[in-house]
Amino acid sequence: MNKFVMAALGGTIAGVVATTQFVGPLLAQEQASKASVYEQLDLFGDIFERIRAQYVEDVEPSDLIEAAINGMLTSLDPHSSYLPPEDAEDMRVQTRGEFGGLGIEVTQEDGFVKVVSPIDDTPAAEAGIMSGDFITHVDGESVLGLTLDEAVDLMRGPVGSEIVITIAREGADEPFDVSITRDTIKLTAVRTRLEGDTVVLRVTTFNDQTYPNLAEGLQARIEEAGGLDAVNGIVLDLRNNPGGLLTQAIKVSDAFLNAGEIVSTRGRDPQDGERYNATEGDLTNGKPMVVLVNGGSASASEIVAGALKDHHRAVVVGTKTFGKGSVQTVMPVRGDGAMRLTTARYYTPSGRSIQALGVSPDIIVEQPLPKENPTDAEEGNNPFSRSEADLRGALNNDSLTEDEIQQIEEDRAKAEAAAALRIEDYQLAYAIDILKGLNVLEIDKSE
Repeated sequence: MNKFVMAALGGTIAGVVATTQFVGPLLAQEQASKASVYEQLDLFGDIFERIRAQYVEDVEPSDLIEAAINGMLTSLDPHSSYLPPEDAEDMRVQTRGEFGGLGIEVTQEDGFVKVVSPIDDTPAAEAGIMSGDFITHVDGESVLGLTLDEAVDLMRGPVGSEIVITIAREGADEPFDVSITRDTIKLTAVRTRLEGDTVVLRVTTFNDQTYPNLAEGLQARIEEAGGLDAVNGIVLDLRNNPGGLLTQAIKVSDAFLNAGEIVSTRGRDPQDGERYNATEGDLTNGKPMVVLVNGGSASASEIVAGALKDHHRAVVVGTKTFGKGSVQTVMPVRGDGAMRLTTARYYTPSGRSIQALGVSPDIIVEQPLPKENPTDAEEGNNPFSRSEADLRGALNNDSLTEDEIQQIEEDRAKAEAAAALRIEDYQLAYAIDILKGLNVLEIDKSE
């Protein structure tokens, strides 16, 4: 028995020695790391004091500290940044749905400011700014070398004032100037309308008003159509939607799902991961859906498109989305400012991150650039086209009643209206055609 006790005791002592030998280098390494950090902070202090004492012009110490903080954050990724008090308040106002500016969501790429998307019915959209445009100059001043916040500051100004931005656009031979008058941007989160028998839900942003606007607008259009049975499907238009609040993206997705995961987020610590699931209650009772996306669909838009696609709830149509698969947390800091820090990545229900990849449509449909002078033939108004009915003395159709003939003419008028929409918005017309085809298949099955 004594032998066993000694053996056990010996094992314990050996374990203690081994642990001590292992922890010792770790403690030394941690202490060295702390010493290195303090040395770097001392270096920062030295440089700070030299700038204050020897820079060619006087500088505000607070400006230097703010620039250093922002530089530290922006070095992490394009979406982390420091928000001074004024910018922090602007951001809070923007999430409520009204703010001053041009009406564009921007990011930074290769040192230039890149337009993620113009916001509907804003000065930027009306001036023809497009998703994917690069802003190279603001009022003649180059933005190359500026941080994103510095470039955005150049574009800010009083409501009613004019700004000239220089745009480099793919397909354009040379950069060109665009003059825009700043205005108060009032975001209408969701616009709804009927296109024939289809309800079109145009979601422009994800702010506090998005889900309430969507639910209210959807119900109004269903009543306008004469009830849900009279609706052949839903088009959820997320094109040029730069995103917004994660909570609203979850609510919009949940509006069309009865169960299953909507999105999950994963931070540095696996224990900090979150999963968000749908609840019972599809506002459309399972009506066919098409989701429209393009390169200006980012962040929250991609969460919705990814969730509906992975659950096979909707056909996703358009072009590849922007690919912003990260979550930013806004944290208040002393002095009424805020820190916007990337804290997690988000994943679609299939477990796939879309970071830098985007959501790929089920059906790729490019949006043709609008033609300045479409011909009558392109618009379907060819004066030389003729049919049997136009011929003098043509026989009447004796197999149909007057009511049946009238119904055919009404159906033809709807089809012609849909064809005309292809000139105005080809992608939307394509989405509506898909829903019509799905409904034809359903009718054939029931018969």
